[in-house]
Amino acid sequence: MSENTPQLSIPPEAVWGPTFDVGRATDAYIATIPAADRERSDAYYEGGYWIELWGTLLTVALCALLLHLRFAARLRDFAAARGRGPWLQSLVVALGFMIALAVLTLPWVLYTGYFREHQYGMSNQAMGGFLGEWLVGSLLAVAFVGLAVSVTYSLLRRVRERWVPWATGLTFLFVLFLMTVSPVFVAPLFNEYRPLPPGEMRDSILALAKSSEVPADDVYWFNASKQTKRISANVSGLGGTVRIALNDNLMNGTSLPEIRAVMGHEMGHYRLKHGLKLGIGFTLALGIGYFVVNYAFGRVQRRHGERWGIRDLADPAGLPLAFAIFVVVMYLLTPVTNSMVRTAENQADAYGLDAAREPHGFASVAMRLSTYRKLEPGALEEVLFYDHPSGRARVERSMQWLADHPPKQ
Repeated sequence: MSENTPQLSIPPEAVWGPTFDVGRATDAYIATIPAADRERSDAYYEGGYWIELWGTLLTVALCALLLHLRFAARLRDFAAARGRGPWLQSLVVALGFMIALAVLTLPWVLYTGYFREHQYGMSNQAMGGFLGEWLVGSLLAVAFVGLAVSVTYSLLRRVRERWVPWATGLTFLFVLFLMTVSPVFVAPLFNEYRPLPPGEMRDSILALAKSSEVPADDVYWFNASKQTKRISANVSGLGGTVRIALNDNLMNGTSLPEIRAVMGHEMGHYRLKHGLKLGIGFTLALGIGYFVVNYAFGRVQRRHGERWGIRDLADPAGLPLAFAIFVVVMYLLTPVTNSMVRTAENQADAYGLDAAREPHGFASVAMRLSTYRKLEPGALEEVLFYDHPSGRARVERSMQWLADHPPKQ
């Protein structure tokens, strides 16, 4: 791959000078997005609100169907009839349930992940490639989640009413494991990672990494353009698995100031330990989900358990019921988890501006992201649905940083 050649374009009203004004500069960047493009990105992003709701309702409905069919109870009895103990019974149920859910939700996944993405011009992927990645992702989810669920049922049988704090603690260890393993073993299953060729871009990113104390001596690029038109980058992993990577859309389609702005932001996540902090935050949210399952499961099971073949909470036949309750709780907690992520993103934005010192690069990237993110949400809308700062907020932060750090004449 060659060095990227695009040049940074700065609106005249945003150029630093004696009459520079933060509000006017921000408006100038916003005005670079045509009205038709804004309407399209607004419709795409707002549609995502409904997708989250309907996806949750669909999952609950499918769980209800599987309960009606006694699907999990039949799997439990199948394993028990062959002399399998409780652990293998729960593993068989967990794997079977995850496979059934993956297959039954495939039409919805095709609509949300393939047809809708093509409708809005966000995807480059052919149907065959999409289905291949869906299969790989589903198999990984079946294996990881199936194992985690079977371990949870083993825990339930051992500690009974004390299972919630124990499961929450084990979940945190599981999250740390995934953070460590995923960059090295999972990400390459979907994209090819190669070292970034020597040159100004690589040198600049490594200089940022050195000043940010990111323990990496190489930079990788990956071929996300085979799937999407979005730009992205990350500093992922823990300990010896830390890796700096940017996708080829960012590498080939943006200017060096934009790349530096993005990489400074990503290094901010690493330096501010957002992976660990968000891991703790999400684990606590999952713990709330476990708590509600523990509280609500018995109430439903006492009324319908006999019809569904569920004996008690420790019975894997109740997995569809527990999962349905859990999914609803996590959906209701979405504003909380979104706010956790949005706070981290705000902090990384501030760090990235200080580290890269590329306010125009950062503002320009915010405009590129507007192809699939609504630029100017309402205050309540941002709290409920946004897991990143809005485009206007990011441009305004960049222009304010420029006003606070005027270029040396």
